[in-house]
Amino acid sequence: MEEKKGSATDDDLEYVRACQKGDAEAFSVLVSRHSGKILNIVYRMLAEYDEACDVTQEVFLAAFRSIGKFKAEAKFSTWLYRIAVNYTKNRLRQRRNLSRHESVFLDDVADIQGACAACSASSDAGHPGEHMERRELNAAVEKCISGLDGDYREVLVLRDIQGFSYEEIKTVLRIPDGTVKSRLSRARLAMKHCLEKVIGNL
Repeated sequence: MEEKKGSATDDDLEYVRACQKGDAEAFSVLVSRHSGKILNIVYRMLAEYDEACDVTQEVFLAAFRSIGKFKAEAKFSTWLYRIAVNYTKNRLRQRRNLSRHESVFLDDVADIQGACAACSASSDAGHPGEHMERRELNAAVEKCISGLDGDYREVLVLRDIQGFSYEEIKTVLRIPDGTVKSRLSRARLAMKHCLEKVIGNL
């Protein structure tokens, strides 16, 4: 079956092959294409923007160094997201002993995919009270996400925030389908309980 010309998968593979042949410019295209989603995933798991930027850079550096090993057994994006999750887990382990955890409002984070421009404009035009309520809700969600166990947090971020399919999550995390669903169910329940405590019954 012929792939649709210009599809993300086809374009990714084209640039990956070029990069494997020594074309460094091709890798910059892959960075441009995937940096927004990688940063969003890492940030949602770390809840610290500057640190998420650092980890995102580490992810792409690691991908560049090991791209020669990419065998196209899965999509390039899936391979890249796996690296991102692993590096984020490592960073979480490194800071586990830190008592101070800085939380950043979602509204204060620039969405480098450009998806929040219209959202910001519409929110500014709304009633100030509504804008404050939305910021408080976002802050509560961030607090509850950051409080989840790592295994639950990564599944929740990939599924409910990034919109990954169960099959994609299973491939990225290398866990069985049943484990994905079980962790997601527990993560959602934990989020519900946390939000009920923070902002009252939903």
